[in-house]
Amino acid sequence: MKTFHGRALLPGKVEGSAMVSHIGFNTLSTYKANIMGGVTDKAVCSDGDNKDLYGKDIGGAILCLPQTIGSTTGGFVLMGVAKMGLAPKAMLFANHVDSLAIGGLLMADIWMEKRIITIDLLGQDFLDAVSTGEPIKVYEDGKVEIG
Repeated sequence: MKTFHGRALLPGKVEGSAMVSHIGFNTLSTYKANIMGGVTDKAVCSDGDNKDLYGKDIGGAILCLPQTIGSTTGGFVLMGVAKMGLAPKAMLFANHVDSLAIGGLLMADIWMEKRIITIDLLGQDFLDAVSTGEPIKVYEDGKVEIG
């Protein structure tokens, strides 16, 4: 079992299968069909530039990502998919989560009581060690166990 420690920004405990992307997570491109296309039954990644996640249903997933990328809409998009019930269970970042994304995650948590567990600063070694489908456990203190 591999163990990593990060910064628990929105703490919580969850376990499941990892869904990994080594490409920055563009929130608007990823959830474009949900936010702009009216798709409300599942969250299939529509970001054609993200070969790791494209076409996969990421709703309820434990996403393992380097960081978010994109524009000022990132926080709004994350808040929107949380409200729709299509958000991931957790977002685990190797690097810093950006301020706009965490803003949306905090608004979803506080205003809508829709927490997306968020841990950042897990390091590149974390992202290199985890594979899609691998069992993963997340703890409230920012500890993440793989395997």
